[in-house]
Amino acid sequence: MTKIKGDPEGQEAQAEASSGERTYHELLVNLNPIAQPLASRRLTRKLYKCIKKAAKQRHVRRGVKEVQKFVNKGEKGIMVLAGDTLPIEVYCHLPVMCEDRNLPYVYVPCKTDLGAATGSKRPTCVILVRPHEEYQEAYNECLEEVQALPPPI
Repeated sequence: MTKIKGDPEGQEAQAEASSGERTYHELLVNLNPIAQPLASRRLTRKLYKCIKKAAKQRHVRRGVKEVQKFVNKGEKGIMVLAGDTLPIEVYCHLPVMCEDRNLPYVYVPCKTDLGAATGSKRPTCVILVRPHEEYQEAYNECLEEVQALPPPI
């Protein structure tokens, strides 16, 4: 019995396919038509880092019901919505609430990555990041970039 040499190029392609990581552009395929303003790849990474820091301090509200309740109570922060949530009716009222209360909001491409940023295995479609002095610099940087995004049409 002889050993059969494997194709090194085929092994690399299998490793890339099995890694499970999808690129930013691949995630954009599943976006909803209402996902505007959409964060760039760089801003998405910054938001995920800010969310991780906020989750350590327990300054994150997650889920439609919880976020809606605290926005109605007047809580301030950055609302981050997942752009691949279906059906749209689940959370399409939240951007209107943000505009009424002058809260900044932004869409990111993937709800699984958004849930993972909070340290959870469960995907989540909306997160409210509240300011805190531990991560104030990262929060302010994200806030400036979110506010600089063009308003939705």
